[in-house]
Amino acid sequence: MLALEYRNLIASIAAVAQWSFLTNHARAMLCIAHDPGLRLRDMADALGITERSAYAIVADLTRAGYVLKERDGRRNRYSIQRHMPLPDSTGRERTVGEVLNLLVPTKSRPGTAPAGSRTRAASTAKAKSAAGRRG
Repeated sequence: MLALEYRNLIASIAAVAQWSFLTNHARAMLCIAHDPGLRLRDMADALGITERSAYAIVADLTRAGYVLKERDGRRNRYSIQRHMPLPDSTGRERTVGEVLNLLVPTKSRPGTAPAGSRTRAASTAKAKSAAGRRG
């Protein structure tokens, strides 16, 4: 009986090793956060997926507004829109930047703006607009 329990435990541990806590979309965003000039081929290698899948993931993230793609000579540079809310329906709206702050050290994020910089500007514009309607 003990051998059967041990076998089940080993099987459950092996099953956990087969999946990732983060989706490939989240892992792609982490790659971009570490290196905004990363080639899709290198991203695919890092994630263990095909280059075509990496392209599709970046296209999804770009279409959804989470990533901006900019041409830099013959290459693309990507920037993460840190102010964007996560697509999950949690009790409190979280932003991409809040999650990245947990997962990517500040030193590894070249050229990124502070997490709340765009939301503060939007809040200021919203407050001015509301004040204009009241006055």
